[in-house]
Formats: sequence, C-alpha cells, structure tokens
Amino acid sequence: MSRFVRRLLYTAVAGAMLTASAGAQLLPSVSLPPISLPAPVGNVPVVGPVVQDVLTQPQAQRAIQPTLDSVSGLPESIAEAGAPTLLELRRLRLQELVRQNRAQLETDNAGQPVRRGVLVAVDPDPLSLQLAVRAGFRIVSDNRDPALGIRTVQMAVPSSMNARAALKLLQRLAPQLQVDFDHLYEPAGGALLPMHAALASFAGIASGRVVGMIDGGVASHPSLAGAAIEQNGFAGSPQPTGHGTAVASLLVGSRGPFRGAATGARLFVADVYGGNRAAGSATAIVRALGWLVSHRPQVINISLVGPSNKLVARAIQLVQSRGIEVVAAVGNDGPAAPAQYPASYPGVLAITAVDAGGRALPEAGKPTHLDFAAPGADMAAALPGRGYARVRGPSFAAPLAAGRLLLAGSPARLAAEARPGRGRVGRGIVCGECRVDPRTVGAK
Repeated sequence: MSRFVRRLLYTAVAGAMLTASAGAQLLPSVSLPPISLPAPVGNVPVVGPVVQDVLTQPQAQRAIQPTLDSVSGLPESIAEAGAPTLLELRRLRLQELVRQNRAQLETDNAGQPVRRGVLVAVDPDPLSLQLAVRAGFRIVSDNRDPALGIRTVQMAVPSSMNARAALKLLQRLAPQLQVDFDHLYEPAGGALLPMHAALASFAGIASGRVVGMIDGGVASHPSLAGAAIEQNGFAGSPQPTGHGTAVASLLVGSRGPFRGAATGARLFVADVYGGNRAAGSATAIVRALGWLVSHRPQVINISLVGPSNKLVARAIQLVQSRGIEVVAAVGNDGPAAPAQYPASYPGVLAITAVDAGGRALPEAGKPTHLDFAAPGADMAAALPGRGYARVRGPSFAAPLAAGRLLLAGSPARLAAEARPGRGRVGRGIVCGECRVDPRTVGAK
C-alpha cells in the first residue's frame, strides 16, 4: 500500500469518526478487478463518503474482497492504520460477501452472514418441533451424526419471513428449543477460491499420530508428496485452495528446508467450502467434525472464524468429550473486533500469531481467552501446485501450534515449551523454530 493511501486511511478514520462495531479479514494483494462498494445489508449502514473515497483505491478494495485466493502476506500498513479501519473493512467485507450471494445468504442482527431462509435446531424435543411446524416452519433435514451423537434439524422459515424474524418467532413459541442461524465461517487469513491444481491424495506412510483440519481443500504440492492425506467434502466435492494448501503444508509438509510442525502424521482434511464463497456454514462444520472424529485424531485444527453458534458450540463440546484437542485461530480483524469462534469456546486452544521478532501481530483478534502464540509472519507455506508463498496471520500460526501439540501430547506439555514474546501471546510462543524463512524456499 502506498504512503498516500495509508495517509488517506488514517485521515478517513480520524475525520469520519467511525463508530461501527465490526471487523475485517484483511487479505493479501493480488490482481483482481475492482469491486463496487456494497449497498446496505439488513440494518447495517454503509460507511460515510470519506471512507468510501479511500476504499476506491485498489489496495483497499483488495482488502475487502471476500474471496482473494492468495496467501502472500497482509499489508502491514492497513493493520497499523488502527482498529477503526480494521473494523470498517471487516464490515464492508461481510456486506460484499452477502451482496454477491443474495440468493443464498442474508444476515443476522449483528450483520454476520447466514444461510438464507434456514434455521437449525440442536437435539430438539418433539413438542418444540410440532410447534414450529404448526407455525409454518418446514423440516428440510433431520440428521443424527453417529460419531458425535448430535441431532441436527434444519428448518425452512415461513416464506413471509426472513431468518431474523423467524428466529424471534421460534424463541417465543418454543422457548425450550435450542435453535440458531446457520452462520458462515471464514478463513482467518487468506481465502478460498478453487485453484487449477490437482487435489493432494494419500501417498505416504504415516506414523501413529493423526491430525484433522477443517478448511478449504488441499492441492498437490512437492512438500506434500510423501504425506498421508485423505480429503472429504462437506459442501460438494473437495476443491484445492491456497488457504487449505498452506495450512496443510504447515502441518505435515516436508521437502528440503521446508518442514511442517507434524511431519509424518496422517492428515484428514474436511473441506467445508467446495470452492463456494457462500459455503462454510455451521452445519457443514458440524458434519466435518463428525467425519474427523470417526478417524480418531488427537488434534483438530480450525483456521476459520465466525460468531458463536449453538450448533457449533455443542459439537465442539462433544469433540472435546472424546479426548480430542481443538486448536483454532483467533482471526485477524484486530483486537477491537468481536471475539471470534471457535477459538473463544471453552477448552479450545486459541492461537494468535507473532512475527520473526516475537511480536504479536497488530491485526490479530482478541478472543475471550488466549492460550498460545506461534509464528504467523515472515514465513513461507506451500502454494497449490509448486512453489511457496509468504504468509501472514493467525490462520497460519494455528497449524504450527496444532502440529506441535500433536507431538507434545497435551496442552500442559505444550505450555512447558512456551517461550516469552512481545504483546498478547497468551502463555507464550510455541513452535518458534518451526518458522521457515521465505528466502530459503524462494517464496513469492
């Protein structure tokens, strides 16, 4: 980002006195056509004209694109422009995602994207379901996950209502019913457009350690050629993505000077996007968790962020009850953004990112609790096909922490390895030696 645009961002923040309480997933710079600023979505207003003028700059437009598929690093100048700028960009990003997918998405009361016209009940009682049907709700699916033991009922809302009004109605008619929106979750750094590359496949001999990840699909790459990888799709067939490939390489990649944190472990990949920007829903994540649990991993990495959701919260509890550790990224919308989930759920290891100097990244989110930090800047990860990219963000710190946890065997042993850092790093930095210098692998 140029100094000119950076000054404009500062001026916009100070001059417009932004009061919005939303955040932004700041994404790296790639060449994409410019986008139009979104129209208002629900009850969330569009920013004022000063900020709109700033956001017509190509670099700022890239920052709110919901589907940039690059992992080449976050422009630090945007992150350093301050919390209001991050919050405004996050709000614009979510608005743009909904605007581009109005047939599939709407918003909850906080402006979070949700599946349009659908609510989800968790382990519902028969009476509550009867009351819902009498009120005009239609049961779309009724599934019990055999691995988790959770029952999920998806209901189409009455045609005259949006999801927000329908949820209020159900809460009044059937207060015992555990019901929520089918929220969408985003990658906590990078994005998920499918890439023109082959999927990584089971090719290697794994140790007894098993790790799972919920993300986009993983592409073939030389660093993953000897890895034991199995993929399954929960929003259509798996599609290779830059984000998923980078995360997988940081878990189990190995080639020359490049090594992931848990090389030799068997990796199960649950793709909850299928190359669709309007996917990544709570119901897809829960089905993905059930599939992963059936393969008995010791650790599951989730480099995704979203709001608290009753269905996801219950599923995470059930995963943890089986002795499986869940590791999640805190997000990169800045410390003033709302706490992100699943990182903020009790018992989930919330991971932030640090740079090469051990300093917490300024764009890292602020969860309800913070456990550890791991390298998340000044480092390389695999690109789909061949080559490596510079990556930045908690998305890429989480798999390093997850891999190290897999080898350490417990959070207590991981804590014993933690080293001090600068800023908010929880109990300290783990896997500090796992950082791969971009220069050693020719990262772009």
